[in-house]
Amino acid sequence: MRHTLPLAPQFYVTAPQVCPYLPDRIERKLFTSIQGDNAQLLNDSLSQQGFRRSQNILYRPSCNECSACLSARIDVKKFMTSKSQKKIIRRNNNLIRKSNSPWATEEQYDLFQKYLQKRHAKGGMADMDVFEFAAMIEESSIETRVIEYYNKNLLESVCLTDFLVDGLSMVYSFFDPDKSKQSLGTFMILDHIALALELEVPYLYLGYWVPGSSKMDYKINFKGVEIFQNNSWQPLTKVKKSPLELHPLNTAPVSEQVSSLSLPDSIIT
Repeated sequence: MRHTLPLAPQFYVTAPQVCPYLPDRIERKLFTSIQGDNAQLLNDSLSQQGFRRSQNILYRPSCNECSACLSARIDVKKFMTSKSQKKIIRRNNNLIRKSNSPWATEEQYDLFQKYLQKRHAKGGMADMDVFEFAAMIEESSIETRVIEYYNKNLLESVCLTDFLVDGLSMVYSFFDPDKSKQSLGTFMILDHIALALELEVPYLYLGYWVPGSSKMDYKINFKGVEIFQNNSWQPLTKVKKSPLELHPLNTAPVSEQVSSLSLPDSIIT
């Protein structure tokens, strides 16, 4: 018997689990898999609607009692470098950017482990072994690159980056935590803005901004930031503060969340 994948993507919701960003919160995610001939098309479409990629899964928050997580991107043509950001660029002008196929290396893994131990020792990725790391880097059905930054022969930072029809998406990044004065995390965003301008694509997708989470605040320190709220992208200045507390009945049922998504005709027909 021959089995074929359904053309229309199937959506599911994760089991409730502890929120990694805010205390005393429970998170759920709406997700679907991306594979087959339409993987790139689906990723492009759902990224424009607040979804993020993890390996071959696309997901978006679908929490019952909280709506704090907001997808963020930068309109690169509206971006203007601040004085402090210009200093960061100068501080890292010795770094060489290398764009590689998504292939995991021991050098990357060693830097990844060092980063987690210093920055996220209690996070969900802290116990990730080399095989799980390789899966994170290599399992992709779409156009993905590993952007590495070298100081001579020393690897200092890495970003797993998706290439979308309308921009770049920084899927996951890590850096040498001992080089805190270099602000490598901010530098990688600045360099990706420059790369997006070189490629003539309009947006840089940053992932989720969570008001009230200090480790997410850096994402709004860039001019041109837009936030996905109420099913549309809006300038940060026009975004209404999302309530941290919601009554469960205020959250749309999963069927309504899925039906409100805009999917490419070639996928659903």
